[in-house]
This record gives sequence, structure tokens and C-alpha cells, in this order.
Amino acid sequence: MKLLYLMIALMLNSMVLHAAEDSTIELNSADTDIHDKESLRRGAYLFINQCTSCHSAKYMRYSRLAKDLEISEEDVMSNMLRFGATKISDTISSAMTPDAGKNVYGVAPPDLTLEAKYRGVDWVYSYLMGFYRDENSTFGYNNRVLNNVAMPWILAGNQETMSKEEFSRDMRDLTNFMDYMAEPIKPWRQNFGKYVIIFLLVLLLPVWLLKREYWREIHGLR
Repeated sequence: MKLLYLMIALMLNSMVLHAAEDSTIELNSADTDIHDKESLRRGAYLFINQCTSCHSAKYMRYSRLAKDLEISEEDVMSNMLRFGATKISDTISSAMTPDAGKNVYGVAPPDLTLEAKYRGVDWVYSYLMGFYRDENSTFGYNNRVLNNVAMPWILAGNQETMSKEEFSRDMRDLTNFMDYMAEPIKPWRQNFGKYVIIFLLVLLLPVWLLKREYWREIHGLR
């Protein structure tokens, strides 16, 4: 129930936010694929090794991640558990508390579980690709999508040492994982939806024949 209330609040906030944002900013297409498990696994490692230093994902359990992305429990336990998590059933926590984040950055780093649904994958990808050096900003970097962002660019080293294509792929993988994380059932729902459509199309023929039979009797009574 708490998750439902949170999702409703995020949707309402999103409407206000998008109304206030600069509509002239052109977003890049994320071109993600939540059925690409290799991409999702790369994105998961990036998220846990980089993003969780400040951000949590408190509605995502390691056990769900391991099952959906086909990562062994041994790998998760050895290489992915962070910051107080001791069991595979734990959720993804952050190294930084909200109060500490507020003291350091002026605002508490948000939980990122639902961020891709809240903002949209194109926004998330464009934001990750949008950091640039700005000596006048607090942390030496600014962002073309979210000006004066109160966030140090933790992936600056990756951006400066990798080729543009490599870095873009990593940011797509990270965005892809965040898209999956916002709705873990989405890949299953999309796959299952194909079978539902096929079933309805097959059902259409007997329903049409039955309807024709009924109407033939009705017309015969006239």
C-alpha cells in the first residue's frame, strides 16, 4: 500500500515537474531493451558499484535482481551486497543517509527505484550523458538537462577515459537497468501480452460464428 501511495505521489509530482521544466531541451533517445539481460547485468553492476554511494533503491531486492537477471546467488552475495546488506533478501541500500546527503549537497539524494518511470528513460539517459565541466558550479560539473544540479559527477573518470561510444553504451546499460528496476514485472508482462493477443485473436473466430448463429435465429423469427 505504501508503494502504491508513493507511485501516485511520484506521478503527481512528475506532472508539476514536467510543466516547470524547460521544454526546449531536446532529449536523446535511450534506445533501451529491457529484454536484453546482458545489458541489464552490466547496468546492475554499474548501479551498485557507482550509484549506491549516494542513492538507494529501497524497493528492489537483491533476490529479485538475481532471479530476473539470471545472476547466481553466490555472485550476488560475493560481489553485489553493499552497505549493511547481509542477506540476498535485503533491498539495495546506500552508503549515505538522507541527513548526511542534505548536509553535504543541500538536498537528500533521492531513492532511484522508480526514477526511470518518474522521469522517463530518455530523460535519464540524456541526464547521464549531459554532464560537462563547469568551474563555476559547486562540484566542477554541470548538466545540460538539469542545470545547477546538486550532484557530484561520480562517473567523470569513466566519461573522460572511455570513448564516447563506450561511455554511451554504459549509460544505456545503466538506464536500461533503472527502467527494469522501476517495474521488474514489465518484461514478463510484455512477453505474456503476446500470448494474450494471440488467444484473443483465436477466440475471435468462435465468438463471431456464435454471434452469426444467434442473429440467424433472430432474423428467422421476423
